[in-house]
This record gives sequence, C-alpha cells and structure tokens, in this order.
Amino acid sequence: MQSNKIDFKQFATYSKPGPRYTSYPTAVEFSEKYTLDLYLQDLKADTSPLSLYVHLPFCRSACYFCGCNVVYTSKEENKKIYLEYLKKELELLKNAMDTNKPVYQLHFGGGTPTFFNAEELGVLVDLLKDAFPNFGQNAEIACEIDPRFFELSQMEVLKKGGFNRLSFGIQDFDAKVQEAIHRIQPFTLVQKAIQLARDYGITSINFDLIYGLPYQSLETFKKTLESCLLLNPDRFAVFNYAHVPWIKKTMRKIDETTLPHPEEKLRILEWTMDYLLKNGYQMIGMDHFAKPDDELFKSIQKGQLQRNFQGYSTQGGTQTIGIGLTSIGGGKDYYAQNYKDLTQYQEALDNHRLPFAKGIRLSNEDKIRKAVIMQLMSNFKLDFSTINQQFAFDFKEHFKEALEELKPLEEEGLVEINAKGIWVSETGALLIRNIVMPFDAYLKNFNTNQKVFSKTI
Repeated sequence: MQSNKIDFKQFATYSKPGPRYTSYPTAVEFSEKYTLDLYLQDLKADTSPLSLYVHLPFCRSACYFCGCNVVYTSKEENKKIYLEYLKKELELLKNAMDTNKPVYQLHFGGGTPTFFNAEELGVLVDLLKDAFPNFGQNAEIACEIDPRFFELSQMEVLKKGGFNRLSFGIQDFDAKVQEAIHRIQPFTLVQKAIQLARDYGITSINFDLIYGLPYQSLETFKKTLESCLLLNPDRFAVFNYAHVPWIKKTMRKIDETTLPHPEEKLRILEWTMDYLLKNGYQMIGMDHFAKPDDELFKSIQKGQLQRNFQGYSTQGGTQTIGIGLTSIGGGKDYYAQNYKDLTQYQEALDNHRLPFAKGIRLSNEDKIRKAVIMQLMSNFKLDFSTINQQFAFDFKEHFKEALEELKPLEEEGLVEINAKGIWVSETGALLIRNIVMPFDAYLKNFNTNQKVFSKTI
C-alpha cells in the first residue's frame, strides 16, 4: 500500500452512499428469479472446501445502533424451538450437498450467540459436527460474544467445541454513550469476560468499536481506546456508525442531534489510527487493525487477504453455507439467502424444504468485477496481468470507463495507476469503497436520492 500523509479535509469531501462490498453483486441484487432449484444445483456442484455461518438471531433487548437482523425475545423456549429448526435445516443440507468436504471456517453470528446458554450451545455444536464431520485441524472457529451474556459454562462448551477466535462487541466504554445506545456494559464486566477467554487459551480476541455514536467526542473515544488497550485484544474492528433509520426502526430511538458532526468523526478516526499504530497494531482492510503476528496481517503482507460477509478472512476459495434465519451463503457461481421472516423460515422447514428465499447466479461479467473489487477491497492493489490471465481479456480495454472515472482520485493521490496495475494510497485505503465503486456495474441503477446504502464516510 502506497503511503502518504492523510489529508482528512480532502477525505471528508468523498462522503456519499455506497456498498460495503461484503459481496459482489451486493445483496440488493438478490432476487427470486434465482430459484430454489437453481440454488440446489449450485449447492451440489461446488467442490470447494466449506465455510459455515450460523445466524443466532435472538436478543433480549435492542441495542439502538445495531443494523443486524435480530429477533427480540425474553422467552427461553424460543431458543429451544429455533435449535429444532436448525436441526431440520442441517438434515436437509446433508441430503442436498456433500457435507463431508473439509470445513475451514465456522462462525456464530447474531443477534446474540451467547444469549444461548451452555447446554444450548453444546447441542448446536454437536448438530453441526454431526452434519459436517470433516473439520480441518487448523479451522478458524469463531463466535461473537456479548460480554453481558458470557459465563464460565459457555466458555467451557466453546473450548470443547474447538472455538479459537472470539469477537467482543465493545462499541464504546463511555457511560453516557452506552445509555444512549441502550447497551450498558461497564469496563469491569468486559474485563472479566476477556480474562475468562484468556484463561481458556483463546489467543485471538477481536474488539468491535463504533465511532459516530450519540454523545461521542474525540475526548470520550480516547478514553475508550485507552481502556481497550488495557485488555490487550489481538485485533480491532473500528466501524463508522451507519445511521439508517429508514431500514432499522430501533435507530429512530437515537436523537440525531446528539450524533457527532462529520468533522468530529474524522478527528476520532485520525486519532484512532495514529494511536493504534503507535501501540503496535497495523491497519488491515478498510476498518480493521491487527498485531503484526496476527494471521490477518500476514495475509495482507502476502496479498492473500479475503473479504466475505463476516468481514476480512485469511480463508479464500471456500463455499460458504449460510445456516439459520436470514443467513447468506455463496460459492464460485452464486449467492443465496435464507428467509428473513421467522414464520416463513419455519414453514419452509416444516414442509421439508430448505429455507431459501432469494439469491443470484453470477454471470461471467459478475465474476470478473467481483475479482477486481474483492482484490482491491482486501489487499489495496491489483495486478492487471493476473486478472488478464484469469479471465483471458484486456483489463485496460474492458474497464476503460472505470479507469477514466478513477482519474480524479489518481490526481488527488488516492490511487496510482500505471501499465502494470492499481495501487491504493494510505488515504485511499480509507476511501476504498469509493475507489471500487466505478467497477460496480449495478450502481448505475440507483439514483442519489434512493436510500439504499450507508455513506462511505
């Protein structure tokens, strides 16, 4: 990645709506034109090793900043019923595909995975390993953790199940911010949860932080980061809060007048980057930081970092199987998403049908553009000859219009384009969504007034 002094005033001028590119084509392009029959064909045809994502949607109460697909409940029986439906889904998958392929990744997301108690988590792990028996020796097995719902018995089950990576939702330690986002978790509670994970040998711990939340300022966020470093996580994911109340009703509970101004957000981001770099972390992707001995950092050094629906990963070339409500999976030729509505999800399984709702089969053009966008999003550089060989075409001719669109960004020093490829500068890495958008063939279908994507800044 080319380096230059970051000009944050220049940076602010590029804020506009755009995808986060956890997939290409993005999820807004999924449709019912891609049918269950097509999905079943693609599911079976893909011979790649497996990456499993299990969505556990339940939360006891709403965190107002959250953009995830969740179901709020306090009823314990709802979790047990959900496990029964996951069992049905796994049985159908066993008949629909080769589940004996090696598993390189497993990720529990939510919702609040640790809202499920130890016994329930144990049942789920057993169900998964029965359905997918061939876990690789070095498989990445991860779970998202809410420190408010995390205890010894759960950690014991996760350890026994082979989990080796935990991601803790921190967001912010400031009491006023926590109150405004409806998520109270004092430092001492989080400290206890982290110590529990370390006591059980978890050597890869990630912290999720969000900047742009109500009542945040540079001074309050400094204290949050200083507190985080006392707990010594191995990775940070520092996200820009995406305020999309037209999509997530709970966000309407946030008083927009309390959100920090863009200038303050940029001051927070600038200080965060500088602080983490000075304290031994390296920037990975557009919003991640990791210690130099972390696998993510090693992957980006080799130009092998990958991007998927769970963020950045060291595991490429896998077929992702989305399991559970609203889960998204995908392979070489397709993306597929389960029903978002719990009733529809259950009805499909009651009728012995996978809870598939919609998706997309990738055209050759989609595959070309996916390769370009994901390479730039992950590794901040693109070698023309590699893409030319992979797809047997002339990159510069094929993407003549996109390269022309990038010229103003090149003049600003955000990218460098020469005969061999594209290199992204340090400032450009923060604007990587803007840089890859010219390669997105679907964006022309949206006008600037449509509320579809969050802003890039």
